[in-house]
Amino acid sequence: MKVILKEDVKGQGKKGELINASDGYARNFLLPRGLAIPADAQAMNDLKNKEEAAKHRLAVEKQEAEAAAAKLTGKTLKLTARAGQGGKLFGSVTTKEVAEELKKQFQLDVDKRKIVMADIKAFGSYEAEIKLPQGISAKMTVMVSE
Repeated sequence: MKVILKEDVKGQGKKGELINASDGYARNFLLPRGLAIPADAQAMNDLKNKEEAAKHRLAVEKQEAEAAAAKLTGKTLKLTARAGQGGKLFGSVTTKEVAEELKKQFQLDVDKRKIVMADIKAFGSYEAEIKLPQGISAKMTVMVSE
């Protein structure tokens, strides 16, 4: 009997998968416990629509990430910071500050944990990598001045 799993079942499959279970196992265990539904035409159509919707969502997310990467790659982000003598900053420039500045200058909302850069403790230009969804990343320059 073909059934579509509504939850993960150990030894059988993951949620949303179409499996071929024995008739007794399906009738006496999976169906009464609500772990699966029979794979009739309506259920198969719903499963196919969910898979297509997930693929479309991933494609749109990838397209948006590529657009953001194109917008950021090679650009320079200008930050200002206070410093003492010799150009040594009071504290450091953090990924949080870079994320806030990205939102202001490029209207992109990037999580601070997705920004990879060295510690910035002095004035100058530094390389930063912004990791976007779908494995796409953009390299840009962060310039710190007074």
